[in-house]
Amino acid sequence: MLQDRENREEEKQVRLREEQAHLLVTTGDSPSAEVVQRAELLAAELGVLYAPRRGISVARLTAAHRVRQALVLVQGGVRLISPEQPPMTFHPSMGFIRAKRVLKGEPDPMLTAARLVPGDTVLDCTAGLGTDSLLFSIGTGSSGQVTAVESSFPVYALIKDGMRHYRSGNAAVDEAFSGIDVRFGHHLDYLRSLPDRSVDIIYFDPMFRDPLLDSSAIGPLRGLANPDALDEESIVQAKRIARKTIVLKEKRGSREFARLGFHVEQRGTTKTVYGVIDIDSGI
Repeated sequence: MLQDRENREEEKQVRLREEQAHLLVTTGDSPSAEVVQRAELLAAELGVLYAPRRGISVARLTAAHRVRQALVLVQGGVRLISPEQPPMTFHPSMGFIRAKRVLKGEPDPMLTAARLVPGDTVLDCTAGLGTDSLLFSIGTGSSGQVTAVESSFPVYALIKDGMRHYRSGNAAVDEAFSGIDVRFGHHLDYLRSLPDRSVDIIYFDPMFRDPLLDSSAIGPLRGLANPDALDEESIVQAKRIARKTIVLKEKRGSREFARLGFHVEQRGTTKTVYGVIDIDSGI
């Protein structure tokens, strides 16, 4: 067992170094001193190259440094540029509308399914662009904690800076974003590291096998996100760790709910639904 853990850790470190070698951090064309400092600090934190812009196009900058992607920081925002796909800008998208509804006291089906209350601890195992983490952070409030794990290093880098510096015009939304603890790695590795009954709610939103054609907001993410189906061990580990609920978001009618042991109660005609494993009741 010890040897297995050591091998996994070594593999993670090798993968991280490879990911770091293919990303640089830069700024917009005419950055303020504040943005330059932010870029330098982020690059050091991520362990990647910081490349001053100096009037050079991002395409020329990445080619000169032989990297695949550039994280471009601007005042109040950040975007990820890759040659293979459209730029990805950090933005909560529909999550902003959902967040404002929750702040008004309206229910949200994800938070209802999770039985979330203020003060809960939440582990979002598939952070993506952080939309669901935002909702959890608003719901659990300042007395709780949300940890978001992302296995794609470029996406992790994007949301790490984005959650800190994105400005929505709504102070409560910005505060909720800044309170999320973003971690890089595969969720299964992270789950294995946690003690029993240490998190209230564990959440999974894997990339759908069959994408919804009208989900344009996550289009650029699909080329970078982990496409794998959930491993059954992830659910075994989640059952060991969770105190309250485990929640899975999937397409209506997905066979993943039955395969992984989730109970779906939601009615209606929405295209996505939430399956739940209730730790308290054993369902």
